[in-house]
Amino acid sequence: MSKKKERQLPETLGLSPVGADSHAHLDGRDYDVDAVLARALACGVRTVGNVFLGPQAYRAGRALFERHKDVFFLLGVHPHDAAKMTEADVKDMRAAFLEDSRLRAVGEIGLDYYYDFSPKEDQQRWFRRQLDLARELDQRVVIHCRDAEDDCLAILDQAGFGGRPLLWHCFGLGPDWARLITERGWHISVPGTVTYAKSEALRQAVKTIPADRLLLETDCPYLSAEPYRGKTNEPALLGFTAREIALLRGENLHELWSRCGDNARKFFGLAD
Repeated sequence: MSKKKERQLPETLGLSPVGADSHAHLDGRDYDVDAVLARALACGVRTVGNVFLGPQAYRAGRALFERHKDVFFLLGVHPHDAAKMTEADVKDMRAAFLEDSRLRAVGEIGLDYYYDFSPKEDQQRWFRRQLDLARELDQRVVIHCRDAEDDCLAILDQAGFGGRPLLWHCFGLGPDWARLITERGWHISVPGTVTYAKSEALRQAVKTIPADRLLLETDCPYLSAEPYRGKTNEPALLGFTAREIALLRGENLHELWSRCGDNARKFFGLAD
């Protein structure tokens, strides 16, 4: 009987504690946040962006990170929840940003036509409204877009967001879309799906993204990189995504790791 191959432990990648997971969801699952963040640091991830999906989630979950000063926050209403969004949510979000300096971006916001959780009209309306809020607050924006690229780009162009600080989260498209995004001055965050053999368009795209526009993310608990595909994702596994991107780009892993971490801290305005 053949022995089952053991997965490589992420700490064996030997990455320095300068990495950044630009997009994680640690408040919505039964994570032991202290343990997860300790493992992340042991695997080279110093900075983590936790995404709160709406003001209620933010109010309920921010205390989880009270002792973890290298965690910053993102706050936005996801397009899945657009049908339930009200102007009261916008008011609550505005108040949160004004009172909490750890909130560094309005996001994730955008459009999702893959699922039918909210009508397209509601998604577009509240996407525009949250873009207005980001402009009012002079805040960065983090985009969620799935099967809605043309509409998402059109709304962003109509709103005049070219040249403004914007991050396209969980990018999974090809080189042409990478060019359309980066030529507008925006950044791109790549998840663990880049390690999947069938993600050929994404694997080609990461070769073309300008070095200073590239960020890394887990989008945990989803989208674990190989060799942990199908397992619950967490920031400690981010190094496997970095390793694959370094191979595809022909770069040194440790240099890419450090640069992507710096890119994230610069984009989100965090002290180095």
